Amino acid sequence: MKNIRITIFIIVLAQFCCTSLWFATNAVLSELILNFQLKENALEHLTSAVQFGFILGTLLFALFSIADRFSPSKVFFICALLGAGINLATVLEANTFTSLLLIRFFSGFFLAGIYPVGMKIASDYSEKGLGKALGFLVGALVLGTAFPHLLNGIIFKISWHYVIITTSIIALIGGLLILAFVPNGPYRKRNYKPDFKNGKAIFKNPELRKAAFGYFGHMWELYTFWAFVPVILTTYFKFHNQPSLNIPLLSFIIIGIGGVACVMGGYLSSKLGEKRVARSALLLSGCCCLVSPILFYLNSYTLFIGFLIIWGMVVVADSPLFSTLVAKNSPAEYRATALTLVNSIGFAVTIVSLQTISLASNFIDPKFLYLILAIGPALGVLSLFQKRKNEPRVEYGNDSR
Repeated sequence: MKNIRITIFIIVLAQFCCTSLWFATNAVLSELILNFQLKENALEHLTSAVQFGFILGTLLFALFSIADRFSPSKVFFICALLGAGINLATVLEANTFTSLLLIRFFSGFFLAGIYPVGMKIASDYSEKGLGKALGFLVGALVLGTAFPHLLNGIIFKISWHYVIITTSIIALIGGLLILAFVPNGPYRKRNYKPDFKNGKAIFKNPELRKAAFGYFGHMWELYTFWAFVPVILTTYFKFHNQPSLNIPLLSFIIIGIGGVACVMGGYLSSKLGEKRVARSALLLSGCCCLVSPILFYLNSYTLFIGFLIIWGMVVVADSPLFSTLVAKNSPAEYRATALTLVNSIGFAVTIVSLQTISLASNFIDPKFLYLILAIGPALGVLSLFQKRKNEPRVEYGNDSR
């Protein structure tokens, strides 16, 4: 038991290290705009490029059942190595907007072998208490995503080059940790050949379908909120004619606090059930979307930042719980494929959300813009409340309440 806990800790640490690649350029976007003479709308395009890469990567990984057929630890390491290398190419002075888009695209592609594969590795070590394990794992993802903002917002300002270099180095360290200390888990069931029809078979389980659709609604809101946190803060300070505080540091706090919420959600799920806790978090985050216009009018940045911190917690607290529900209701030999496929569709949803917000920003007052994000939580909650109508139950693991 002690050895398994140490192994889970190493997986969590590696996940934190490697997922710092995700928003590496978002954290230094203003510097990139100046250095490479990019347009102001580069945020949406560079973020969408990562998501496109992740989607294609996860589709291919799922189609060929990569992490089910081959050692997931080795897959994780190879993707961490390649992801760190491509991220490092951001510092090249010869870069153009097109080359930066390609760099971000391939960063997302290799993250497909890190995030869902990390969950697969954790599930191979967790016969019981998977919700807690994935709570820590997704919490590490959240902190890793926020980490570049911290690097860019520390008191002693460092060059954007060092932010990129640092994220690449720690991603490589994360891959080495998995390779050196995390062998294949005791509950791993290997699949020896790809089955191109397994996606259809996986979704025959009604409980998995409900979890997947809840996850898709959650993803409509999550990454768009994360991407626009600095924009939200800037909009508020301009609206109230207040001097901007340290926006990168505030962005790290608002996004990073979600890691604590993931761990809390994991512990709550062991008592209340994954579905119930996920549904509650999704409902609360939808409420945050709906009340956001009112908060913009509060002439107290302390209250506004406090609201964003709460939003940053509830917007991601359900993420590991949806992954737990997907993993529990998937056949063990296709667990990585199911997680990867659901991730792929979820991240496709984020691109639609990002581009919708970007387009709507040309016509809607920015204070009312984030009402659009409430669409996802609303549909996700409806999916989780849906009752089965005499459907045969197909179960591959213990379902939660």
